Amino acid sequence: MLQEATELIGRQCYTESGIYLGSVSNVVIDVNEAKINGLYVADTNPLLVDSSRAVLFPYRWIRSVGDIILLKYFPKKISSREKQAN
Repeated sequence: MLQEATELIGRQCYTESGIYLGSVSNVVIDVNEAKINGLYVADTNPLLVDSSRAVLFPYRWIRSVGDIILLKYFPKKISSREKQAN
């Protein structure tokens, strides 16, 4: 059981199918309700996120937290859309 939210920082995140997403670099906390809202993962797996951009996902997407973080949901691929100049 986690004693502090900061214990999540550095933990590796994996999708439900076991694909490595990245490591937690920050935690988003709702201080008014004293609960974790989401996790911020930087240097993500380029197979899942274009250009290895950082992602923030809601805590409700997490299936379990132990030595690693296992997600119950993550999109198959996150791509960035760039605006085209006209």
